[in-house]
Order: sequence, then structure tokens, then C-alpha cells
Amino acid sequence: MSSEVGAVAVLSDVHGVLPVLEAVLAEPDVAAADRVVVTGDHAAGPQPVAVLDRLRSLGERALLVRGNADRELVALARGGSTAIPDPVAPWAAAQLRPDDVALLAGLPHPAELTVRGFGRVVFCHATPRDDEEVVLVDSSLERWAEVLGGLDAAVRTVVMGHTHMPFVRLVDRRLCVNPGSVGMPYGRAGGSWALLHDGQVELRHTPVDVEAAVAAVATGSTYPGAEEWAREYVTSANSDADALRAFGPRDGRT
Repeated sequence: MSSEVGAVAVLSDVHGVLPVLEAVLAEPDVAAADRVVVTGDHAAGPQPVAVLDRLRSLGERALLVRGNADRELVALARGGSTAIPDPVAPWAAAQLRPDDVALLAGLPHPAELTVRGFGRVVFCHATPRDDEEVVLVDSSLERWAEVLGGLDAAVRTVVMGHTHMPFVRLVDRRLCVNPGSVGMPYGRAGGSWALLHDGQVELRHTPVDVEAAVAAVATGSTYPGAEEWAREYVTSANSDADALRAFGPRDGRT
């Protein structure tokens, strides 16, 4: 267990999009945070190596958590196969250097920090027990109880990513936070992130010049479909309503 830390900036789901990551990291409260936690799916996108290098540059301030796409990129890079539907994933896996594969393969899931004002905080990708199952802001209390059931009762805050939509909600007195997505936001273009400080949670949003970001991805990637990919995901062409309709059946609702 690490010693108590102060402010924690939480990012998630960068998905290999460097210009938006840079914009979020330039935010004063991110730059000043004691720790920067990134809750998975770092590199499955058009700029995988550049994003991993940028995250490495944060040094010991950064805590990177494994996401399902990180695990799947490792499998692809090692000659395996996955069910990832996005065709950028096999391309991204092929770009990874051996040290990138080793980095992703060694990431923890979940991870824990002791944060001032919160006590023990668990950081995960989808849920603490699984890196790809779905839980949503409007999931039932029974579903939440199921996915959080393995946690120590002393853990009163859980921070997750995976669904690319920001929210804060209480679940039977436990605070659950999703910072949203940096690289593939649903519902609002720009970088979504969260700040945990002194017992308070703030959902933050970093606006970007979307056309400039799309152009930066297109020129900064050798992926043949980079501009098309960025035009769909960096611009947030898929709304939060689209995402909720798509993800809803996966949280056990009937």
C-alpha cells in the first residue's frame, strides 16, 4: 500500500490519440496533480507508440491501469487473435516495440491508492473484477452490487473507465466515478477527465480544436484509415445516447 497522496488527475481511454492527450496533460490541475492515473485502453488507436512514450514521460507520477484493449493488443502483438471489432487494433499491435508490449503486459488491474479525503481508492478499467464487463450510470443497484461485491468494505471510492461517458454516482454509499474518454468520447468532443482532491470529485472537460486534432492524428499516424478513424471518434460522432443503447444490453438489464 502506498502512502497517502493528495490531488489525483484521472484520465481514461486515450486510445492512441496524442493531440487530445497533450491538451489534457497541459491542464494546470493535471500538471500540478500528485498522481496521474490512466484507467486503461491507452494505445489501441492511430498513434499507439507516441501515446505510450508520452505517458512514460510522466515518470513515477503516472499510474497506468490495464484495459481490455491493452490486454488484447498484447495478445495480437504476440501472434494471438482477439475479438476486437475495430480494425485499427491489429495495426496498432504491429507498431508496438518489445518494450511497449512488455509495458502493457505488466500493467495492473485493478490498482489502489490512498488518497487524501477519500481513503482507499480502487482504480480499474471496466469493473474491479473484470476489464471488459459493462456497468453504466443507470445500471441497477443489483448490477452494481454484483460487480463491486468483491471489494473490501473499507474501499468507499471506485474509479473506472471503459464506457467513454463521464459520471459520478453513489452506489449504496460507495462513490463511483467514470472520468470519460480522452481519445474516443461519446457525446461531447474534447478530453474528459476527473480530479480527486480533498474528498471532492470534479468532472472536467478540456475543449480542443477538433479539426486541428483530426488533422494532427491524420498527419501523425501511418495508419491508412487514420483520418477517417479520427473523424468518427475524435469528433464524437457517436453520441452518449448511441453508446447507452449499444452498451445497455451488456449490463444484464432486461
